[in-house]
Amino acid sequence: MRFKNVYIEALACHLPDNIVTSDDIEKRLAPVYDRLKLPYGRLEMMTGIKERRFWNPGTSPSQVSSIAGKLAIVNSGINQEDIGCLINASVCRDFLEPATAALVHHNLGLPKNNLVYDISNACLGVLNGMINIANMIELGQIQAGLVVAGENGGPLVDSTIESLLNNPSLTRSEIKASFASLTIASAAVGVVLVHKDLTQNKHRLLGGYSQAASQFNNLCRGNDDSKTQIDNWLPLMKTDAETMMREGCGLAGQTWDHTKNILEWVNDDVNHVFCHQVGHGHRKLLYETLSLELEKDFSTLEYLGNTGAASLPSTLALGAEKGLLESGDRIALLGIGSGLNSLMLGVEW
Repeated sequence: MRFKNVYIEALACHLPDNIVTSDDIEKRLAPVYDRLKLPYGRLEMMTGIKERRFWNPGTSPSQVSSIAGKLAIVNSGINQEDIGCLINASVCRDFLEPATAALVHHNLGLPKNNLVYDISNACLGVLNGMINIANMIELGQIQAGLVVAGENGGPLVDSTIESLLNNPSLTRSEIKASFASLTIASAAVGVVLVHKDLTQNKHRLLGGYSQAASQFNNLCRGNDDSKTQIDNWLPLMKTDAETMMREGCGLAGQTWDHTKNILEWVNDDVNHVFCHQVGHGHRKLLYETLSLELEKDFSTLEYLGNTGAASLPSTLALGAEKGLLESGDRIALLGIGSGLNSLMLGVEW
């Protein structure tokens, strides 16, 4: 895919105040650690994640998505009447029905003639949402669009800890499938994309490439999504982390080759890289596979953990906020999600 008329006008990241360290989680799991003789410090050592953040209990995805979306609109400086489409793209949703985007649309007071819907594709949701908006802008259907995501990882971490504590027959081998769930965290993000006639910031979305390896759809699975927190439903997820890391990075390597061909880039053209934040082992293997310099990466996993679909765009937002990006920089957005799917995009800042 190539875009001629699409610009990322603004980004916004909204983070929870509640910080939970990996040590805090291991203290809650002390009965399991002691029985299985697991070394304390294992979670941070394996993942590189020192801490993560969680919303207050009862916080809904639509609430934090609305805050991030409003911040993104304000940062963009555009009139929100110009927004023609709103997409909510988080893994977490308020309800199975209606779309969480409907609640965000109402909260923000966006125009009635909007397209309003959810996109769900694991950790790639926001990037997929950006492509949907970009296609509509390119076709002349809308002048601007907003993608939001509000991820709430607290209930998953809590239910994972509870399930491990309540399983007296749990073995060292079996606990591995739950470790990835303990890296999940919370964040919200908003992205405003506009037609070139509206842009003031000149951050052009160039295009990219998407590729699937759906034979690996069984490597990371969450349970039934037919209930909500209102019904006291608690989520659980099982992950074959080692295989997923290996096959995901392999898929990423293929996707990156195609992306470079479409963008007419070579690795040396890239100034900065932002990828989905999983863990330091994944990060190291990904950059080795793609033959990219690790120094070009901006990492937030150490203090944010894995925030699902909000992970890559919030990392990009924080990098921009820190003044990391300069005019003319070429930026690679490297998305990988369970399924397996990979979507990579190029941006000229």
